[in-house]
Amino acid sequence: MLQLKLHSIPSSLSSSSNSLCLQNHSFLSPKFLPFSSVTPKPFSITCRHSDLFDQKTFSSSAPSSSSSSGGALPPRVYVGHSIYKGKAALSITPRPPEFAPLDSGAFKISREGYVLLQFAPAIASRQYDWTRKQVFSLSVGEMGTVISLGARESCEFFHDPMKGKSDEGKVRKVLKVDPLPDGSGHMFNLSVQNRIVNVDENIYIPVSRAELTVLSSIFNFIMPYLLGWHTFANSIKPEDSRGANNANPTYGGDYEWNRL
Repeated sequence: MLQLKLHSIPSSLSSSSNSLCLQNHSFLSPKFLPFSSVTPKPFSITCRHSDLFDQKTFSSSAPSSSSSSGGALPPRVYVGHSIYKGKAALSITPRPPEFAPLDSGAFKISREGYVLLQFAPAIASRQYDWTRKQVFSLSVGEMGTVISLGARESCEFFHDPMKGKSDEGKVRKVLKVDPLPDGSGHMFNLSVQNRIVNVDENIYIPVSRAELTVLSSIFNFIMPYLLGWHTFANSIKPEDSRGANNANPTYGGDYEWNRL
């Protein structure tokens, strides 16, 4: 609530030829204004913000909490980042971790999340054939390797999606990240050999130092979420933290000190 207290000018001054005219912004010399004989009459103006304005401004930018309180699931959001070059395009999208329920009612992470790299070859200027795309799932550890790359350093990752299955060894994926000769960035080269569907594809795309910095920033931000640490942090309750450590000493942070 904002209150302004102002003093009104008597009508005798406003009607005279030597009065203070606010409409025309003309101000007279103080000698023509007999302030000593004027008794100011206070009046107040009440001003408040409009609730309707606030609702119209912010209702569309933030999700309503009523849907979540009623048991409805929050809307699914898809994000990604893409790099387009003359020979190919590279798109990255995060994949969340998976959780398994325990008999106690709690949950544990059953599979870590990852970032999916999608490589698509170019078929014309600014046109890419996404039907021929090849994918590579970058784990949290592999993201750490990419982040720590120096300007002249390289790395290589090998994946067999069929490992542990009857078709093990029939699909071979190799992702190489090598520095460019002029030191301006790195070359991402994905080689895929799939004997099951008779595919032998090799897609490469140069990534500048600035673009690699963006990728590293994305990896740094998303890694804790891919490990499920945000769900752990959101589940912490001050009233339960003390009892949780005592109830399960093999998991609590006090276990090391309790053994001394």
